[in-house]
Amino acid sequence: MSLDPAYLEYPRRREGYDHDLYTWSPMRERPPVAWPEGKTLAVWPVVSLEWFPITPNDKPFRAPGHMQTAYPDYRHYTSREYGSRVGVYRLLDAFAKVGVKASFATNAAIAERYPSLVADVVAAGHEIIAHSTDMNGTIASGLPEDEERALIAKSLDALEKATGTRPRGWHSIARSQSFATPRLLAEAGVAYCCDWVNDELPYVMTTEAGELVNIPLNHELSDRQIITVQQHSADSYVEQMLDAADWLTAEAAREGGGRMLPLQLTPYIMALPYRIGSLETLLETLAARADVWFATGGEILDSWKA
Repeated sequence: MSLDPAYLEYPRRREGYDHDLYTWSPMRERPPVAWPEGKTLAVWPVVSLEWFPITPNDKPFRAPGHMQTAYPDYRHYTSREYGSRVGVYRLLDAFAKVGVKASFATNAAIAERYPSLVADVVAAGHEIIAHSTDMNGTIASGLPEDEERALIAKSLDALEKATGTRPRGWHSIARSQSFATPRLLAEAGVAYCCDWVNDELPYVMTTEAGELVNIPLNHELSDRQIITVQQHSADSYVEQMLDAADWLTAEAAREGGGRMLPLQLTPYIMALPYRIGSLETLLETLAARADVWFATGGEILDSWKA
């Protein structure tokens, strides 16, 4: 059986990257980044506020963490719902204890179904960024462009209606984008996304519709990856985050400029009663460091652009 020659044809293949959104740029060759008040490490907490429909959509793909057993999958559905009923308020309390502001990546369905929850997040001074419509709202290149454009608009509109402020940031489900996503986000007026994980500092993406900044949110540092996928303990998660903080601050001192450490948190994972104490210890330890600046994505964007 011979291979169809079309299988090897890819219109975007070229030397270097297979796109024109940005050029390759080693971090040590860029101008140094200066965070406010001479801080060297920007710590960016990002909380995933997600609503999982009880029937998953497998096209273009099933979102990580979605329902897994035969319908109705109440075991996983109620486990996820625990995050919005109990876990998120433990995270809000943990942030309040150390005066930390976070970015809450929020499904539009959360704003529509639980408006009081979103109001509590906003009242505490946290940032809301868009996180699609719900956990069936996945994006990939098989999604028609008009459908993706409508999904982005619906997500932004629902969050603006609930909060009075249009989100500046976008986080795709599973960090998945189509070839059109950066352009559609810029077209919709989004200032930054956090789906591309190829760096540890923000960088500019240039699209046909204008500029879009990517602020990398590394999935390797998420509680889902470390605790759920790799099956490490909450104490191990804390140790790894502190190890990362030590390495990044030492690197900043050696090479100059600031560094960034994202903390991606999931209410139904990290806010369980046997894990939340470890997270509070992590936040208190980082907040006590003279070199740490806790910031939202919008604050990091503004400081970096300035």
